[in-house]
Amino acid sequence: MLFGLMLRLLGEHRTAVWAIIALQVVQTAGNLLLPTLNASIIDDGILANQPGVILGLGGWMMVLTALQAAAALGAGYLGADVAMKIGHRLRRELFSQVQAMSSQEIGTFGTASLVTRSTNDVQQIQTFAVLVFTMLAAAPVMGIGGIILAVQQNAALSAVVIVIVPLLVLIMYLIVRRLIPLYRTGQALIDGVTRILREQIIGVNVIRGFVRQKHEAARFAEANRRLTRNNLQSALLVAGMLPMIMIVVNLSSVAVVWFGGHLIISGSMEVGALTAFIAYILQILLAIMMAMYVLSTAPRAAVCAERIQDVLDVTPALGVPAPERTGTRPAAAVQAPPEPGAPGGGARSAGGGVEFSHVWFAYPGAESPVLADISFTAVPGTTTAIIGATGSGKTTLLNLLPRFLNATSGEVRLGGVDVRTLPAGRLRERISVVPQHSYLFSGTVASNLRMGAPEATEDELWQALQLAQAEDFVRGLQDGLHAAVAQGGAGLSGGQRQRLCIARAMLRAADLYIFDDSFSALDYATEAAVREAMAPALEAATVIMVAERIPTIMGADRILVLEDGRLVAQGTHAELLESSSTYREIAESQLALDEQP
Repeated sequence: MLFGLMLRLLGEHRTAVWAIIALQVVQTAGNLLLPTLNASIIDDGILANQPGVILGLGGWMMVLTALQAAAALGAGYLGADVAMKIGHRLRRELFSQVQAMSSQEIGTFGTASLVTRSTNDVQQIQTFAVLVFTMLAAAPVMGIGGIILAVQQNAALSAVVIVIVPLLVLIMYLIVRRLIPLYRTGQALIDGVTRILREQIIGVNVIRGFVRQKHEAARFAEANRRLTRNNLQSALLVAGMLPMIMIVVNLSSVAVVWFGGHLIISGSMEVGALTAFIAYILQILLAIMMAMYVLSTAPRAAVCAERIQDVLDVTPALGVPAPERTGTRPAAAVQAPPEPGAPGGGARSAGGGVEFSHVWFAYPGAESPVLADISFTAVPGTTTAIIGATGSGKTTLLNLLPRFLNATSGEVRLGGVDVRTLPAGRLRERISVVPQHSYLFSGTVASNLRMGAPEATEDELWQALQLAQAEDFVRGLQDGLHAAVAQGGAGLSGGQRQRLCIARAMLRAADLYIFDDSFSALDYATEAAVREAMAPALEAATVIMVAERIPTIMGADRILVLEDGRLVAQGTHAELLESSSTYREIAESQLALDEQP
């Protein structure tokens, strides 16, 4: 998996990769020639009392050293550049893939795991790539070249190499074999720590409110302890590898000096040749050490490659995400003069009718469906409200329209076309959504609003804020439209966040507007003012809303009553009071609460 992933990513960097290999060969060749020149200086210069030879060969050694340093610098720069570009491409691919995935597919991996795969796992691949380009590319040339040159110095003494190389390879094999399962477990443990930490940061007020700090601290400590223990085991194996290698290296050096000394005494070998042989033995061992170090990181990189490829191999049920906007308005916003009260500008097409035809939805492996045989029609210029108990499938039904989820069976049509046949980006350009959870992004008030219409003017922004009854509090901010907004809208009240999300949705001229319990944080007076102000802007569009309050939906053209994922009744408020016991119970319970002093 790692090899295949690296091969694919390096395809567009072939020239740079070949340049790295060439530079590494030059660097290693220079490194291999230096001991031979040094041996000649000793034997032909120092021992023969020839200063000219010493100076001449010394000059060539300086030239080789400079060339070697330049090649190493070039190879290091190119290697780091290619590795960073690999990481950049992987993060981009993962981001695009996650954007195209449905909620079900994202839930399969989990948010924490996807974050880890996009950050930590990609970083491990980058690190491995750097090591491959700086170490592993040079190791074979250094090792093979060192063996050849060592044999040339003395064939008999080269028997030491036959003993130490298999021993070092065996050590490397045993360590790497043990590291692979440890690294695979370690990446899963990192996911767990990330997940717990994310939950505790997001839910900090809930933890404090229920005085669960000790419990959560113990929960995090246990996850942290398991990760630490796993990392300690792998770190000990990697740390223990160096002493074992050094023992072999030192023993081999002693053996070379011992046997080489006897050969010198017998006249079978010169002093310079022994010096060169020792240098080549060290270079052979260094090449093996470099290969072992890189290969010791390979198991972690291989596990990360598997995890990344698992995400990339998913065929998104929702198709390819829409390309980035180029500054143009969505297709639904026809370039016509803005209608009064329609801040997004432009008339809306008549193709925003919604039709559910025997729609079922169930999560994979679930015992029962979330939605069962849902059929209804919503035509442009009307408002359809959905009400039901918690868990009845209201939000799931809405999520089928912009294809945040795909229906298991049946058809969901927008403008008479099955939404599954439309590119996800094109479909969503015709829909404006106010989600159940009011989420704002870090930036400014203006940047958050312009998510609905990137080219909107400030006048249009103020008009949308006016519709959402948010103009007054935004003007009260120090910088108005340019006031800073923290991630998630921290620092703003729930009602303020909800009104900004409504303004963001109203800024877009769409065929279909979806409000998923989007007035729950507003008081009755503000909610009534918002709905009254929005009515002219929405008169030509199809509006579908989920609400829990009866007053919010009383004026809807049609009300759908969901119960356990089934559509049990539909009609106007007056009709449902007569025909639906479920709706009547909800209405009576709310009216009874409202009448209490």
